[in-house]
Amino acid sequence: MSINNRIAKALILASSLILTANTASAAKFNIAVGDGGGGTQEALGKKFIEEFTANTNHSAKLFLNGQLGSEQDTINDAAIGTLDFSILAINNVTPFSPSVGVLTLPYMIQSLDDAITLTQGKLGKELIENTKRDAGVRIIGWAYSGFRVLSNSKRPIKTLADLKGLVVRVPKNEIMIETYKSWGVNPTPMAWSETFTGLQQGVIDGQDNPYITIYAMKFDEVQKYITNVRYLFSIEPLIVSESVFQDQNKATQAAILAAGKAATAFSAKSLVSGEAKIKAELTKRGMEITDPANGEKEWIEKATKAVWPKFYKSVGGKDKVNDALTILGRDKV
Repeated sequence: MSINNRIAKALILASSLILTANTASAAKFNIAVGDGGGGTQEALGKKFIEEFTANTNHSAKLFLNGQLGSEQDTINDAAIGTLDFSILAINNVTPFSPSVGVLTLPYMIQSLDDAITLTQGKLGKELIENTKRDAGVRIIGWAYSGFRVLSNSKRPIKTLADLKGLVVRVPKNEIMIETYKSWGVNPTPMAWSETFTGLQQGVIDGQDNPYITIYAMKFDEVQKYITNVRYLFSIEPLIVSESVFQDQNKATQAAILAAGKAATAFSAKSLVSGEAKIKAELTKRGMEITDPANGEKEWIEKATKAVWPKFYKSVGGKDKVNDALTILGRDKV
């Protein structure tokens, strides 16, 4: 982040502290958003603000494109109470609260229904409590962005052999890094803010993200091919600083939780209606979309056998993984 951006961020956060100091009167809350406009994160944030402001005398504002810092930075800021809210990828929460990593194990979530079942049921409530304890932030909403499909600028990818020699960007997330390693690729961890430039300059050949993110970030300008891998369903929680939340009166707390719930329902509905349109538009713009060969069987086998055992301990133990599988109606490991 540049010096000017740091100064701007400091001024925004300082004004937030002044405005929210007296929670009995109207306050203005700041919501950090990692992605740019047009994506799932912005849509979730807009719906949250719509619901929240309709039921309180408070207001809220979105800051897109990482204006308030990287996604991981915003967790630190929220933890110490200098930032109110943030919307970020679940993989950026995992370093602070490892148990949420159960949602990012490759092929754990295999549909939108799976994602809703895990995040909104008993397991989701447990993960919310863990995140409050571990990171000092409370998850109040979930954005569902769909599977992180693989895009690249070199060639169509149908088999693991096709990945050979491809330089793929991943977030700084150990589960995702190990997944690519299980497929024979040594991925390149890179900050989200640097990814478009890295693709544009050819520092990296590819990356993975949901269709809506590829569309919103205009990756079609620097990528040609998409492969419909299903290894990770992208979930992007809306978090609130636990200290900021506790500073609010009961009515405001209830309004925050209700707005988060409404925004979550809106996100699920939007994914179902919007993804097909986005695929059609990306194809129209010249991107080629293919499916992995043999129903992704080889990808699934290598990732689950090599990666899952490495992270049993960090996500709460093998029993916790089996709890999730049982909830989904699948066989235990």
